[in-house]
Amino acid sequence: MKQRSHFCSFSSNSPLKATTSMSSSSSCSSVHNRAAPPKALLCFCFALCYILLCLCSVSSVSGQSFACGESGNASSFPFCDKSLAADARVADLVQRLTLQEKITFLVNSAGSVSRLGIPKYEWWSEALHGVSYVGPGTRFSSVVPGATSFPQPILTAASFNNSLFEAIGRVVSTEARAMYNVGLAGLTYWAPNINIFRDPRWGRGQETPGEDPLLTSNYGAGYVRGLQQTDSQDKNRLKVAACCKHYTAYDLDHWKGYDRYTFNAVVTQQDMEDTFQPPLKSCVLEGNAASVMCSYQQVNGKPTCADPDLLSGVIRGEWNLNGYIVTDCDSIDVYYNYQHYTKTPEEAAAMGILAGVDLDCGPYFGMYTEGAVKGGLVTEAAIDKAITNNFGTLMRLGFFDGDPSKQPYGDLGPKDVCTPENQELARETARQGIVLLKNSAGSLPLSPTAIKSLAVIGPNGNATDTMIGDYFGIPCKYTSPLQGLTAVVPATFVAGCPDVACGTAQVDDATKLAAAADATVVIVGENQLIETESHDRTDLYLPGQQTLLISEVAKASKGPVILVIMSGGGYDITFAKNDDKITSILWVGYPGEAGGAAIADVIFGFYNPSGRLPMTWYPQAYVDKVPMNNMNMRPDPASGYPGRTYRFYTGDTVYEFGHGLSYSNFSHRLVQAPKQVSIPLEQDHVCHSSSCQSLDVVEERCQNLAFDIHVGVKNMGKMSGSHTVILYSSPPSVHNAPKKHLLGFEKVFLSSQKEALVKFNVDVCKHLSVVDELGNRKVALGDHVLHVGDLKQTLSVRI
Repeated sequence: MKQRSHFCSFSSNSPLKATTSMSSSSSCSSVHNRAAPPKALLCFCFALCYILLCLCSVSSVSGQSFACGESGNASSFPFCDKSLAADARVADLVQRLTLQEKITFLVNSAGSVSRLGIPKYEWWSEALHGVSYVGPGTRFSSVVPGATSFPQPILTAASFNNSLFEAIGRVVSTEARAMYNVGLAGLTYWAPNINIFRDPRWGRGQETPGEDPLLTSNYGAGYVRGLQQTDSQDKNRLKVAACCKHYTAYDLDHWKGYDRYTFNAVVTQQDMEDTFQPPLKSCVLEGNAASVMCSYQQVNGKPTCADPDLLSGVIRGEWNLNGYIVTDCDSIDVYYNYQHYTKTPEEAAAMGILAGVDLDCGPYFGMYTEGAVKGGLVTEAAIDKAITNNFGTLMRLGFFDGDPSKQPYGDLGPKDVCTPENQELARETARQGIVLLKNSAGSLPLSPTAIKSLAVIGPNGNATDTMIGDYFGIPCKYTSPLQGLTAVVPATFVAGCPDVACGTAQVDDATKLAAAADATVVIVGENQLIETESHDRTDLYLPGQQTLLISEVAKASKGPVILVIMSGGGYDITFAKNDDKITSILWVGYPGEAGGAAIADVIFGFYNPSGRLPMTWYPQAYVDKVPMNNMNMRPDPASGYPGRTYRFYTGDTVYEFGHGLSYSNFSHRLVQAPKQVSIPLEQDHVCHSSSCQSLDVVEERCQNLAFDIHVGVKNMGKMSGSHTVILYSSPPSVHNAPKKHLLGFEKVFLSSQKEALVKFNVDVCKHLSVVDELGNRKVALGDHVLHVGDLKQTLSVRI
């Protein structure tokens, strides 16, 4: 979705200093300068309103209006009666509204109905990795000047820690509720982004958990549970409402003339069911997400927000969504004005509602739905259905339960935002995600007592805003890499480039500094001007002359050289991988508000690195063979197309998915794993008399068809640390199955020389199945090879 402009920007040293300048990289600027929906007036209004809001201070909830207050006649309506069932309350509310009033509840800036005591509500708030001010539903003030800013999801996913995903969600929802209680935030948050990071050039890959469907599914479901789950016995209640986005096969923004607003993603049914849909499905079914957001582009010739098969058929039908479907912002406008999918805006509004959209992020439903009703294009009953889903979500959130201070979580307030515990979790998340890509013997960790002088070089060496990536709010505080390192040893900083684009490397000062220092840390990578929403890359090289800067500094250095890359995507850094003078390489993603402290913790050995890459790092040759607009996951030997992601890619890599080193060595031993699994079939099944490659996954056949794998893991090193045990399977070569795919992962902490037993429960139909060419899930018969590290075990699946 489009980010709202960052209308209030803040000093990197003090989150309390507000200015009213508009960011040059803002969404509104991109609307004006690129082929995007023309929203100049809307952007101007957002800007003006937000500037005014930034100058305001809300001191308490007393000035906040809320539905079903104790005074007046509103509280006497049945929809305010908390003793009634939620669906009965919603039905009562809907039948009291006029058509014009109903339509005001179809858009994100929902209208008020004073005669019923219903205040305005803004649906659009964001919480990708902390409460964000992207979206008009949330703002900061002197009452709550900042919120905990966690690392971008791509780095959090690198932790491979399921419990961490949920823990972050709980903190974010607590801070969101606290801000809601003082009138600074909403209750509906359009996060997480769980699109597959299919192509390393995608600017929004930083927002995702990576390229693997299972890792992404686990992240999405865990984060949603953390956001939504309450302490109430009523499991239908919501702490805040999450939204899984962007549905579906969405992973191109702006690349070589292809634009997300007009792109038609041509996707095979096999890739759809095998790669793109599983995380979204898991988010709804396992996370119980309250919302799904449809995307801008077309999939196989139909706008996703106008496709009844994808929306009503799959999300509402097959997955049984308990909540609402929302458009990405201005999607209805996009498929009318830019895709020219309908002849009139009234047809566009009707098509979205009939397809299953409940809420329009944008004004289109508000402007054209009444005309669509009068023109016979859509019925009022269809509108009732949509707003019923919207009101149902608000009921679950307690929006119609009266004074928020008298509800669950009503005691939360500013004291519960940016707590020391929350900020420590942000630092711990960054530590767990940082990936050690290379480490020559004796290089890292550096000794904090032996190092008397440290050179810090590079355009991200003193980064602040860059560390938190996009869809951000105001952090509680920043610890830049330079600040984190200087807190341990004396350090001197030279940027070496005028900015991250590094049009001209300033080598002389950098090399002099490196030649005199005991050790050198070079911190390079990207920022949000190069890699973000609406900005896809065209190559896999570090920007500008960063490579020159790194190489020259390495030549001149007296001591070890640690290369630190701050980015969302991967690079072809073969030069650094093969340079003996560059002794260590760290990838730190966009590590959040405490990123600098976490980087120092790892470099100086206060923390043993345990992160693993959640995406493949490819050589530059990859982009010459793989057009970004080609959605196919599987290789095509006839054309030389090598396929995508570790599951299918057949070419060379710089670093593989799952790669990550530690300061300790960990050994694995297989304690328990079956060598054969038999699938029971009815006596007249055709596979008893004919040879079969696979069996349909059907519920009755799959019941109780699971087994355990036990892996012993031991820390052989001198340093305590965490280790991720990753279980893969290489299925039989049927139905163009993946080369290998992830079955599960567990993170364990082990002291030196200690051993633990890690247990995996493998469901045959869920974990060992593949998707056939028609999109049907099948259990592949034959030999599956299970592997953990260097261990391999052949498992024969038979009937």
